[in-house]
Amino acid sequence: MAKHKNHLSKILMGDLVQSENSLPYPRLHQCFNEAVEDQNRAHETTLLSPLTITLGDEFQGLVQSLGQAALIARNLRLRLLADDIDCRFVIGLAHIETPINNKQAWNMMGPGLSRARKKLNQKKPNQFYRFSLLDDPKIELMLDALGAGLSMIETGWTKQQCADITALMVGLSPVELAEKRNVSVHNIYKIRRSGNFDAYVIQWHAIMEGLASLDRQEGLG
Repeated sequence: MAKHKNHLSKILMGDLVQSENSLPYPRLHQCFNEAVEDQNRAHETTLLSPLTITLGDEFQGLVQSLGQAALIARNLRLRLLADDIDCRFVIGLAHIETPINNKQAWNMMGPGLSRARKKLNQKKPNQFYRFSLLDDPKIELMLDALGAGLSMIETGWTKQQCADITALMVGLSPVELAEKRNVSVHNIYKIRRSGNFDAYVIQWHAIMEGLASLDRQEGLG
């Protein structure tokens, strides 16, 4: 285990939604494990404790920043949606009062961990992004509201809308996406509109700005 540093830790927790009604278990297990491991590889340098599947359909990890935790959550959410798998997340802060385990995200204790877990276990319908902030209840409430808005937009997507909006979110332009799919640019803009892409981006921007502000405050503390 790594030596413990006395500061707030940024946590990411998640679990699958109604996994018993999802894909056949072998396929579900494969997709879930591959998605988690892909994020571990992609964010290896910013994960203080790697995303670790603690039960069959749950995981947790420690990240260097709240913004990074939100980015990983979004990546996982969109990746799993492509395989028709729903996943919910809690992003938050916790004081870890035991050594940070930089090999696997377990056997750590401290204020905030149980609070985040309790919030994840509330299993609110159609709320896939939630937040657990120890000392900022008003900011937590606003972030939860933005997360609920994102969740409602995603719930209304078709599989094609999900695929196209995911491509746009990772940087593909409408022209590039149209060429890749061999459709007109007008078709891509139609999907953007029907999938509420602009509202989705605005809400994500607001969340990322709020989390960046919290990260700066914690860094100055």
